[in-house]
Amino acid sequence: MSEENTQNQTNQPQTPQQFEIAVLPLQNTTLFPETVVPLSVGRERSTRAVEAALATEEKLLACVTVKSPDTQGSDARPVDLYEVGTIVNIKRMMRSDGVMQLIVQGVERVKILYWAQEEPFLRAKVEVLPELTVEDEEEVEALKRNIQGMIQQALAMLPNIPPEVRMAVMAQNNSVQLAYFLASVLDLGVDTEQKMLEAPTADKLLMLTHAALAKELEIMQIRSKIANEAQSEMDKSQRDYILRQQMKAIQKELGEDEGGEKAEAAQLRERLETADLPEDVRKEAERELRRMEQLPQAAPDYHVIRTYLEYVLELPWKKSSAEKLDLNEAQKILDEDHYGLEDIKKRILESLAVVKLRPDSKSPIILFVGPPGVGKTSLGRSIARSLGREFDRISLGGVRDEAELRGHRRTYVGAMPGRIIQTFRRVGVNNPVLMLDEIDKMGNDYRGDPASALLEILDPAQNNTFRDHYLDLPFDLSKTFFIATANQLGPIPAPLRDRMEIIQLAGYSDREKLNIAKQYLVPRQIRENGLRPEQFEIADDAINLLTARYTREAGVRQLERTVGNLARKVALRVAQGATEKATITAKDVKGFLGAPRFYPEEARAELPAGVATGMAWTEMGGEVLFIEATMLPGGGGLTLTGQLGEVMKESAQAARSYLWSHATEFGINPEMIKQNGVHVHVPAGAIPKDGPSAGVTMASAMASLYTGRKVRSDTAMTGEITLSGLVFPVGGIKEKVLAAHRAGIRRIILPERNEADTEEIPEDVRKELEIIPAKYISDVIAAALEKDASVPKGENYVIPDTKPADGAGEPLIAKEQN
Repeated sequence: MSEENTQNQTNQPQTPQQFEIAVLPLQNTTLFPETVVPLSVGRERSTRAVEAALATEEKLLACVTVKSPDTQGSDARPVDLYEVGTIVNIKRMMRSDGVMQLIVQGVERVKILYWAQEEPFLRAKVEVLPELTVEDEEEVEALKRNIQGMIQQALAMLPNIPPEVRMAVMAQNNSVQLAYFLASVLDLGVDTEQKMLEAPTADKLLMLTHAALAKELEIMQIRSKIANEAQSEMDKSQRDYILRQQMKAIQKELGEDEGGEKAEAAQLRERLETADLPEDVRKEAERELRRMEQLPQAAPDYHVIRTYLEYVLELPWKKSSAEKLDLNEAQKILDEDHYGLEDIKKRILESLAVVKLRPDSKSPIILFVGPPGVGKTSLGRSIARSLGREFDRISLGGVRDEAELRGHRRTYVGAMPGRIIQTFRRVGVNNPVLMLDEIDKMGNDYRGDPASALLEILDPAQNNTFRDHYLDLPFDLSKTFFIATANQLGPIPAPLRDRMEIIQLAGYSDREKLNIAKQYLVPRQIRENGLRPEQFEIADDAINLLTARYTREAGVRQLERTVGNLARKVALRVAQGATEKATITAKDVKGFLGAPRFYPEEARAELPAGVATGMAWTEMGGEVLFIEATMLPGGGGLTLTGQLGEVMKESAQAARSYLWSHATEFGINPEMIKQNGVHVHVPAGAIPKDGPSAGVTMASAMASLYTGRKVRSDTAMTGEITLSGLVFPVGGIKEKVLAAHRAGIRRIILPERNEADTEEIPEDVRKELEIIPAKYISDVIAAALEKDASVPKGENYVIPDTKPADGAGEPLIAKEQN
């Protein structure tokens, strides 16, 4: 405010209802007319304002609330204060340790017109606001009665309120004074209290009071409910304690056992003396038992120690199951439970042979890796049957907390051992077959990394002294036969993979699935659905159709589910009275299951120039894919579509660069490559794809495009390429070749160094295939493209004297979207 304006305002004539007065800023409180409250004033500027008021005859002072609770009263400026406050009369003043203790009574509401000064204290010209008017007397009366009713409910929950206060509140007839009184005694918050002070009418004031009181009453009811519940719990605990003490006294008079803590401690000591425990474990258990004997039963630590001792006594520290290992019987069990998998069974029997020849050796740790449904978990059960050991399974999928395996320390409320120790307590022996399922699907976050905890659990050099956080005692895991399962090796950390013997389980061929369905799946579903063999039969052609068109997997889990679906439909007919045998053939399947759900890629009768057939590996087995290349006249560069990953894009660039640099050797005009762009597309576009093994397929497709020679439609290929013309080996050969065979392709081009992998392909499939090994890209192109004298043969193409580097590439991976 400018000095001139201040002078003009000061010279204005003052009416009886307008005057200047010292102002005291209030923090976190609001004063109302006709209310008496105590105030403490200690800041220098506020003290000067009070002294100025005391120097006048009326001893009047304007009290105005600060808007923000963060603003100190002594630092408040005019803009920090509300415009409406209350004039108070100072009834009493006492000084104590430099602080003024005031008793003030509210007189009138005032509105600040302007500020006269800020130092040495706040002073303003104010105007007395008129008394509140009533717009609707009936509404005001109704609000008043509702407020008095709520006051009665509140007083019922506050028995310590003096009777005179109750009478004063209920006898108040002035609705405005009642509202101001409630606002002064209840902590409604500065905003609500200021709105009540500024209310222009009694109607508005009572509406605000009613809303605020209703909220406070609800809070009081909730607090009362919580207090009653807590008191009930306390009363129950006290009652139980008294009854226990009385029971002890009665037992003592009758000469019976004392019971209670002593009886429990005696029972635990008796069990401890008879338990077969290692010496260090026994010492720790006795120490904890002595602690428990000194504690009352109501003490929290009493129950913690008792639970701890029960775990210690129930664990199989030295108890082992007797082994009856017969390798011939083990071979028989594996053959009964699983079809095929000869190499896998052989490796399992080799591990069992070592266990038989040297029983004191550390048990092997095996990792089965393969697609879902190929029998990883059931192989673990078969191993347990072969050894005659107990079997248990821990699912690690989605486990993110390291404490799930190691347990929680006893300092935490509700602490318990980890799942490893709980498993041993459950099986009751220290040499079970323990399956760690889905080990590749563990996560990690701020709670720790479970994979790191497994480093100790699966290390034969360390796990003989495994310490669970809860027990904090060494437990021997070295006699346990650990079997882990995973769908992929990639997510498993390298140090953890290094501790396990990895056994790969590939997918089944169609013929293997047919035999598995006939020997295992169909009989099992007949039993589980309440049928008999003379009531239900599935023909071979129907099973082949289910495998090709109704399921899409490397294993047989979906196939068994589909067979079960057919069995349930036949069971419904039998339950309804049908007596004839139901024989399901291929032509009947659609009537039972509807239209086929999958249409796998099949060999095309003829491929146009620029299209080549490749092979891909997926988690569900193998797939055939077609790589298409087309010329872009007048365009430039390389366009890639089909959701290709970075590695696959680089393979396409390498294929184009190789053909460009050796164009004349393949009868290609370099200007054609230079002046025209190429678009390469890999269907299906909705499926992400990546990996280097499509390199030879892209090179063949581009060579076909540039030369005009078609790729043979009966040929599929896979392999990684280099700019020097070499073909590197890739993975997933069995799954890829089986997929090509399913699609009707009988001619396969593989990297030369993958030729040994063809031994994994079933003999019946291998006999129907012509497998062509290729060392150079020119070999692939010569074998893939239809014969044409204008293009040099692979054997005539001179390759630089370069040896392929050691190491194998990764398989092409096609990831299906959900």
